[in-house]
Amino acid sequence: MSLPTQSPAQTCGAAAPGKTEVLQSRVRQLLSSVIEEHRRASGEYSKATQMLWSRIGQALEGGKLTRPRLVMLGHEAFAPASVDNAELGEVSERVVLLGCAFELLHGSLLMHDDVIDRDFTRRGRPTLSALYRDDALARGKSAENAEHAGHAAAIIAGDLLLAAAIKLALRAADSLPQAAIIENSFHQAIHHAGAGELEDLLFSLDPAPAQVQEVLRMEKLKTAAYSFQVPLHTGALLAGADATGAAALANIGSQLGVAYQLIDDVLGTFGDPARTGKSIESDLREGKSTILTAMAASTPGFTEDLQRFRDRGTDVQAMRSALESTGAERFARQLAQDLCASATSASRALGLPAHVSTELEGFAGLILNRGA
Repeated sequence: MSLPTQSPAQTCGAAAPGKTEVLQSRVRQLLSSVIEEHRRASGEYSKATQMLWSRIGQALEGGKLTRPRLVMLGHEAFAPASVDNAELGEVSERVVLLGCAFELLHGSLLMHDDVIDRDFTRRGRPTLSALYRDDALARGKSAENAEHAGHAAAIIAGDLLLAAAIKLALRAADSLPQAAIIENSFHQAIHHAGAGELEDLLFSLDPAPAQVQEVLRMEKLKTAAYSFQVPLHTGALLAGADATGAAALANIGSQLGVAYQLIDDVLGTFGDPARTGKSIESDLREGKSTILTAMAASTPGFTEDLQRFRDRGTDVQAMRSALESTGAERFARQLAQDLCASATSASRALGLPAHVSTELEGFAGLILNRGA
């Protein structure tokens, strides 16, 4: 669930050069401050929890901070003309707080996602759960018990991050007329992500892949809501946007978010692991319902071939070829392109500031060209 490497501000000629870097620097500073504050406080009552916060800090290093950028874009879309958008002024301190809240939420969901997927590496690095697993192994615990210890620690870390995220989101909205709506939107992002994870899990228990519309709904819930839709929505509300305008911008984010996940599905099977950092067989072996398997399921014999692949560990290349022959990759890429085109068209129709529309179009381009 990581997002594009470059900011559109770096590729699309945004109106305020360097503004993204200023925002990201301030968010990184706040993230470090929040983590250090919790690390110091926990040291007074639990040295083990102090170590956990240190490891949380290490796990969150190096993020691309795209969600804070989307919060700021949402804010810029509706900020009063009198606000100088060339600098991050006092009014935008709320943007920094809310952007940081989304990064903490993202970290929480990744911790829990590693447990759900039973992963011990992410982007080629050991996860927090792997560190605690290895600690347990060093104490002589069995592999099964060590893995349980690692996953348990990751659940606890995710819970702590979730609490910290909610606290920051409330601070960002404090005393604003829209505070209750912002709070509700942030909570909705959490609930939608949980719903999407649950549907993803339950789909994996079925012998046949989920249907196309089911996969699209799941991906909208699991990824699009908290990564695209709600950052734009709450950023707009911070600026005082009315409900109609904020919802329209949120819908643009939802379309971009689903398009992002569709391309992620494609890269999870047809991408280059050296470039993407993603395995090209884990989704297939773990029974994940993706847009590829949903589309291919209508081809006679595909579901049976997929089940044999999972049961017997047959050649992944043969499975990829079977998927390719159904046209599933072409379908997924075309659907992502259609969603991005709809999103960029809607951004122009909404009458957003020119640089905001330009950056949203830049996000669409980055999404469609991932892994290229």
